[in-house]
Amino acid sequence: MKTEFEFGPSFTLLTAHLSPGESIKVEPGAMVSQSVGLDMKTGMSRGGGIGGFLKSVATSMVGGESFWLNTFTAGGSGGWISMAPSYPGDISTFDIEPGQNLFMQGGAFMACSSNVQYDTKFQGAKSLFSKESTFFLRAFSEGGSGQVFYCAYGALKEIEVSEDAPIAVDNGHLVAFTDGVTYRVAPSGGMKSTMFGGEGLILELSGSGKVWIQTRNLESLVDRIIPLLPRSSN
Repeated sequence: MKTEFEFGPSFTLLTAHLSPGESIKVEPGAMVSQSVGLDMKTGMSRGGGIGGFLKSVATSMVGGESFWLNTFTAGGSGGWISMAPSYPGDISTFDIEPGQNLFMQGGAFMACSSNVQYDTKFQGAKSLFSKESTFFLRAFSEGGSGQVFYCAYGALKEIEVSEDAPIAVDNGHLVAFTDGVTYRVAPSGGMKSTMFGGEGLILELSGSGKVWIQTRNLESLVDRIIPLLPRSSN
């Protein structure tokens, strides 16, 4: 589908232009405005039936995404829909082919074409001690090429990873990565540095592929704000 990005990277607005009969699946709350005449249907994020229900519950509970997805379909004259994340930041798109996977941090998924599905992938036992999500979302295409739209808190930066050029990323700054990239959860340094250095556990990414990081960390912002909130006198 034809897409248009405006006001990036701080307050990006994505507009998808739909051909007649074309659909896009959108996270609840992401729609900003739309042309009149789009048909919207709300369904479980992982399809119908008991199997879809259980998968939707798992995706919601451990993947950081909504239990529901809204599907917008254009009528005979086509239409458009504009979307934005709930926090200030950038949006990007990934053209996904059959057999490919895109892995995203929980909360990064915003929308996708109608033939794209997603499930969850466990980061590893060490990630249980991290403040960030312990599961990745895995997006994949079913029947032809598709598009995945993902968002970031802050601006997005793309990094090429190779066997000769691995990288280490704070878990809260990782947004997405492609097939071929492998990862392991590791301490940021020795025990003292890991416990008191402000970084904790990090992700070491190697292999061959692309990684996208965000310039801001939502968890760090929350940690800054909580001590400033008024406390109950009771």
